[in-house]
Amino acid sequence: MEGPTLRVRRATVDDLPQLRALWQAQLPDASGLERRVTEFQVVESPEGRVLAAVALTMHEGHGLIHSEVFADFADADRYRALLWERLEQVARNHGLYRVWTREEAPFWARCGLQLAGEPQLDRLPEIWRSLKGRWLTLQLREPPPEGLSIEKEFELYMQAERRRTEALLERARWIKRIATLVAIILAGMVLMAVWYLLQRRTGLVPP
Repeated sequence: MEGPTLRVRRATVDDLPQLRALWQAQLPDASGLERRVTEFQVVESPEGRVLAAVALTMHEGHGLIHSEVFADFADADRYRALLWERLEQVARNHGLYRVWTREEAPFWARCGLQLAGEPQLDRLPEIWRSLKGRWLTLQLREPPPEGLSIEKEFELYMQAERRRTEALLERARWIKRIATLVAIILAGMVLMAVWYLLQRRTGLVPP
């Protein structure tokens, strides 16, 4: 029998009372997390209870998964699977090309993150290098060419998306024109049929 439907979404300030209780009970250092509440994704019960949460901090094309907390550790891996699906989607939507974590649960290795060696650690953003722990990492896509900034890459991406959108709109306009032409032809055929029937009824057209 399936359990209740759970919702996975971005955290809001309304979640702070529940998140604060979880952070204080489970994290050694929760300072500053309240200001970064929108970095968190949460699993919510149908009754509105926060069952699990984890943050994704983004910096220069990299993402840091951190500060996971759970209302009940018995279902932790179930919640992690839901959160990872959401985190991966968010990371890809923001164009990240690598994610990192220091979380120690075996789940993170099972979902594709691998122990970072020296070549990978050389790519770790400077802002996170002072953090202690075992780093796991997963490359989501190829990084931009040397010298191409994230801003420039995003600009190129947006230009490609605009071209794609314009092509789709042009195709839609052609489909609309064709549909209009077909409608006109069908309307003409209907009018001709009506005219023919009326003419037959008045005897102007032989049967």
